Amino acid sequence: MVAAGLLWTSAPAWAHHGFTAEFDGNKYVTLHGTVSKMEWINPHAWIHVDVKDADGKVTSWMVECGSPNTLFRHGMTKTSVPAGLEVVVNGYQAKDGSTKMSGRDVTLPDGKKLFLGSSNPLDKDPKDQ
Repeated sequence: MVAAGLLWTSAPAWAHHGFTAEFDGNKYVTLHGTVSKMEWINPHAWIHVDVKDADGKVTSWMVECGSPNTLFRHGMTKTSVPAGLEVVVNGYQAKDGSTKMSGRDVTLPDGKKLFLGSSNPLDKDPKDQ
């Protein structure tokens, strides 16, 4: 009974990952692209961004954000980043080199910058270094 209780209470820890398990704090990435979708889901919200290269090839990126509550507390709403919006997203690429990143911030067309809740323990804006 005790063992079952311990397994049950530790299950949420298995489901959630830390920043360093999936993302590389040294792979800072800046994306210029178009939002294709914003997902306000727990435990992390996601922004899907289509990035076009010089040859016109489009690559879709998944940007992991903080929880919806974290985003809301930092000034975002469900309508802040609608599909079709041109944005600049800064963050840290996945360790496996895939087109997935932990988002640090997103800059909107009007210049407003919103924090995305990156959990990088060493997070510093490279422009400030």
